[in-house]
Amino acid sequence: MGQESSQVEGSVVVAPGAIAGVGPADGAVALPRTLGLALTRPRVTLAPNAGRVALATLILGALSVVLVATAGPTVLVPRSNAAFPNWEAGPMHRLFGQLLLLHDPKALSIGFSVVVAAMTAAYGVALASVRNLTTRAIVVAVIALHAILLLAPPLQLTDVFNYLGYARLGGLHHFNPYTHVIASELHDPVYRFTTWHHLRSPYGQLFTAASYLLAFVSLPVAYWLLKVVTVLLSLVFLGLVWRCAQQLGRDPRFVIVFVALNPIYLMYAIAGFHNDFLMLIPSTGAILLMLSGRDRWAGAALMVAITVKFTAVLLLPFLLIAAPPARRRLRILQGAAVAAVPLLALILALFGFSLPNLSDQSTLLTNFSIPNVVGDLLGLGGGTPGMLRAANIALGLTVLYHVYRRREWLAGAGWSTFALIASLAWLVPWYVIWLLPLAALATNVRLRRAAIGMTIYLVLAFVPAVGMFLSAHGINTMSGAAGQASMSRQHKLAQ
Repeated sequence: MGQESSQVEGSVVVAPGAIAGVGPADGAVALPRTLGLALTRPRVTLAPNAGRVALATLILGALSVVLVATAGPTVLVPRSNAAFPNWEAGPMHRLFGQLLLLHDPKALSIGFSVVVAAMTAAYGVALASVRNLTTRAIVVAVIALHAILLLAPPLQLTDVFNYLGYARLGGLHHFNPYTHVIASELHDPVYRFTTWHHLRSPYGQLFTAASYLLAFVSLPVAYWLLKVVTVLLSLVFLGLVWRCAQQLGRDPRFVIVFVALNPIYLMYAIAGFHNDFLMLIPSTGAILLMLSGRDRWAGAALMVAITVKFTAVLLLPFLLIAAPPARRRLRILQGAAVAAVPLLALILALFGFSLPNLSDQSTLLTNFSIPNVVGDLLGLGGGTPGMLRAANIALGLTVLYHVYRRREWLAGAGWSTFALIASLAWLVPWYVIWLLPLAALATNVRLRRAAIGMTIYLVLAFVPAVGMFLSAHGINTMSGAAGQASMSRQHKLAQ
């Protein structure tokens, strides 16, 4: 236990007592109050200004990418060579224009990779020197990074336009996005910005219903509304994480640095304007409400998260573990059931019995999804159906083990989320943000190391320079039968 439970900066925390009837905080070692001490670990000693330099590096790295991305069509913004209007480029396009535009895709790809690698190193330095960072410095850096990234066009992927495509498909053209595809709105101005033209919507019904509001304004206005809302949702989410840290007796500075300064959180989740924050707010809110003893509201909040993105259901068994006795668990389930009634009514009214199209997404492969890489290394042809079934079985066993173990509930939820990410056939980098708050709030050191390890893996897997290096050396993780079948299927869905 002493090996896994530590305070965020490296000490074993003395549990402050039960919080709203929850008992010692997430498996912390409850030492007698009279001892008044904490067991410490050796720490890495950095110069006092190292943390400030790390914050500056993160800000300058994000700013440099945004300035180049806004200057004109580049490989940093997919499909920008086909269409890159001023309203997508953002206000800094007019300030700098062609001055910062680089036309060499290879140089841009390497440059972006170097910047993300530097930001990853700066993230590690910030974590190691968080004791020397003031709350004010951290908050200012986080807000500055959000403001800078708000001005960027969507980087690396164009999911933001797919969100708008499905919103306009249903809200404006009156097609059910779970039974129809974006190709049904071929003459809509959003069509040329979208990618999945023949994929039925894989997104949760509550998110899709909320996105319908964007269908009734012009495309540029909808685009900017979605960007602004995404950035604000990220800040709200971080505020909830901060409050959870206070409730659990963690140092909020470390928790916020661990989550908000993660390079993937910044350069893929925020800069890609992804909808995961709409799931993370109610799921993190459910944790905070449960810690505050508001169990029915916790259950209701979790149900909202599940209708945005079904992966949030993994948190339910661990909320129940964290809320003894039986009457508290019953209240959580009651809250979830009561919230399910209006949510189900809304979903049935808008979409009938149609469900999100997870069947296609669960069989498509990305190059470096872990089942595909393991299957390739074992000579099995990549992420074959057999490999995906084995990954799902491993996920189920991981969840059952941590539910049965009934120890650190936050760590159990974190390890289960880690197993979920590792099991996915379609793995994209920003999925790690599902794991970050759980790892930051739990006392399990190994879970935090696993989250950092997953971050490094995803950075290496998705920065363009690594793909260029592997291609130059004839390494292709999609060369197997499963990879070729997936690429063929992706091509048909994108046509």
